[in-house]
Amino acid sequence: MTEVNSPPRPGGWTRFVTARPRLTLLAALVLTLLAVLAGSGVADRLGSGGWEDPAAQSTYATKALEREFPGSQPNLLLLVDSGGASVDDPAVRAEADRLTARLAAQKGIVGVGSYWRADATQAPALRAEDGHEALIAARITGDEKTMGETLDRIAPSFRGEHGPVKVRIGGIVAVRHEMQKTIQEDLTRAEMIALPITLVLLVMVFGSAIAALLPLGIGIVAILGTNAILSGLTAFTDVSIFAMNLTTALGLGLAIDYALFIVRRFREELATGAAPRTAIGTTLRTAGRTVLFSALTVAVSLAAMLVFPQYFLRSFAYAGMAVVLLAAGAALILLPAALVLLGERVNSLDLRRAFRRRRKESGSAGAEGRTAEGAAPSEGGRGWARTADLVMRRAPFFALGTTAVLVLLGLPFTGVKFGTADDRQLPSSAESHVVQQHIRDGFPGSPGGGLEILAEGGATGPQYAAYKERIAALPEVARVDGPLVHGDAAYFTVQPEGEAVDDAAQDLVGDLRALKAPFDTKVTGTAAVLVDSRHAIGAQLPWAGAFVAVVTLLLVFLLTGSVLIPLQAVLLNALSLTAMFGAVVWVFQDGHLSGPLGFTGTGSIETTLPVLMFCVAFGLSMDYGVFLLSRIKEEYDRTGDHERAVRLGLQRTGGLITAAAVILAVVMVAIGTSRVTNTKMLGLGIALAVLMDAMVVRSLLVPAIMRLTGRATWWAPAPLRRLHERFGLSEGGGEPSSDAGRDRMRLRPVDPTGHDEPADGDGEESTDASGGLRAVQRTR
Repeated sequence: MTEVNSPPRPGGWTRFVTARPRLTLLAALVLTLLAVLAGSGVADRLGSGGWEDPAAQSTYATKALEREFPGSQPNLLLLVDSGGASVDDPAVRAEADRLTARLAAQKGIVGVGSYWRADATQAPALRAEDGHEALIAARITGDEKTMGETLDRIAPSFRGEHGPVKVRIGGIVAVRHEMQKTIQEDLTRAEMIALPITLVLLVMVFGSAIAALLPLGIGIVAILGTNAILSGLTAFTDVSIFAMNLTTALGLGLAIDYALFIVRRFREELATGAAPRTAIGTTLRTAGRTVLFSALTVAVSLAAMLVFPQYFLRSFAYAGMAVVLLAAGAALILLPAALVLLGERVNSLDLRRAFRRRRKESGSAGAEGRTAEGAAPSEGGRGWARTADLVMRRAPFFALGTTAVLVLLGLPFTGVKFGTADDRQLPSSAESHVVQQHIRDGFPGSPGGGLEILAEGGATGPQYAAYKERIAALPEVARVDGPLVHGDAAYFTVQPEGEAVDDAAQDLVGDLRALKAPFDTKVTGTAAVLVDSRHAIGAQLPWAGAFVAVVTLLLVFLLTGSVLIPLQAVLLNALSLTAMFGAVVWVFQDGHLSGPLGFTGTGSIETTLPVLMFCVAFGLSMDYGVFLLSRIKEEYDRTGDHERAVRLGLQRTGGLITAAAVILAVVMVAIGTSRVTNTKMLGLGIALAVLMDAMVVRSLLVPAIMRLTGRATWWAPAPLRRLHERFGLSEGGGEPSSDAGRDRMRLRPVDPTGHDEPADGDGEESTDASGGLRAVQRTR
């Protein structure tokens, strides 16, 4: 008896997206134009901070000090360089006084002070040890946008030569403003680098210029749509400028990934002789479902950042989820409409023909034609099949060896030290970086590292004095200044020994908070913000990890119906990130390659960066995992042969996953050319993680582990099997035949290139009407 599988009729989604393709694309064009208008100028409305916990003690104290004692929290510094003269020279003093008075007269400026007007206790901290530089300090009021506008207005009239002195502008406002402008410039450059290289790679993958342009179009739609969403979000919440980098990277990278798989499967179906609408139906039931699951897993990983209070992390969740869902939506709606209109013309303009050498054919010329113009060029995947065979023959060696190498690469992360982002994120030539570096190197103490103590509730002079003595008695304290009293509030400034955020400074924060006083006290300052940020991340990290793990396990179960595969997926995805985390510490914390890569090492990693990089890289790793597992599942449903399914799954997707990873890595490396260290770390780190996942974990570790687990890979208890049968989704439009081995019926895919493989064992074959599947009746 022979079983014949007729092609399934187009489903509701296929009819929906292909019924009026021209109208669909016209509506998309109109919406994209509206998104361009809505998202224009979004970068000017984004912030450059967001690393602190808004509910932390340090945040409350900082805001209270800004309100009650604006001079205690200067965010603008003018570095006055007197050249060869002393800052105490009468001419220098006179010019400095004029500059101070002019600054105090500016709108939006409060709390102006300087070395020349300070009292005896404050003056030494504002004068360089060599006597040739001193500071004028002030506070710019308002939100980040207002502060940036004020700085742009006043900076030209203060920067540069003024009689006997030269003025440079620094302070936290200048640092953040310069960082914002640098990121905008770097992002434009990254897009100019990534787009042409990506187009060339897509042409190399597809051959056809028409097919290569489709993924780029989807990526551009996703990026523009996300910019519009971010612009709308700024009306309700703070959004970080850094999120725009993720928008560009994921918009291009994931849209290209999704379009690659859909266009590839569409061309494969066309190569079997299917009509365009039939090919789209099969594509959406197979690759389309995989894209949907992939988008959900990536979105889940990014959504985990919403549990953290820092708006820096939440911004990446907003941007990431928006761009992922828009990329998937465009790939599942706009791309099918375009493919229906193009039909066979999707293979037009084969730009490789002029460069392709003619090879001797061992078979018919028709097979070569189908490979070049129909299915994607590496569909045969003989090299990937041989790789799968080799790995599975020596599965214990590859499983243990690959795991050992990945663990070894991650060992540097055991020495990670967390810090805060500062001016050293900027290039060493940036003016605000120069000012802050001069302060670090030439001024006494640890400028920027002082701790402030807010005292509320009112107290007497003797009570303040006794409290000050207890502070001075602490071993990590170098100097205590204050108190400065205003009504029922007062504040003390504490200068710690050593660096601003080293372990001793962080310990001092805890000691100060534990110190008893007859009034309410709250501690803030750089080290206090770091302590509170680490506490906030540590408190929410288990919840974020549990959310990612549980939802990912559920999604992969719905895709595969297996209990073991979801566990493997989560563990192997986490293992694939070890090289990224090890490299981040070795390169960016320890400063190796700082010269070639052009950044200033700080000896620490910004606290939120590992969380961000984990969520993004885990999601992207899951993206490739879903593509591979879904194809393996499809082959296993058709054949019931576990090892053959792993082999064919890697054969069918290995080249495509590698190509997608290389393209995404190109985009991330382009982002990594940024002059801002955190952005450089994000881009280069995730590029490394993506390549390691695609070329090591998916190619070596996954087939080795699946060979070791054997058919038990697909096991699930009866209740979960029934749950999957009712609610699960998987690739493949036909009836699953995972029991084919027991029924002695095996469905075998025909290679679209024409290089079909003989069936294992004896039996009769028949081909269905579409030429897509053969049913093999095996004899006893």
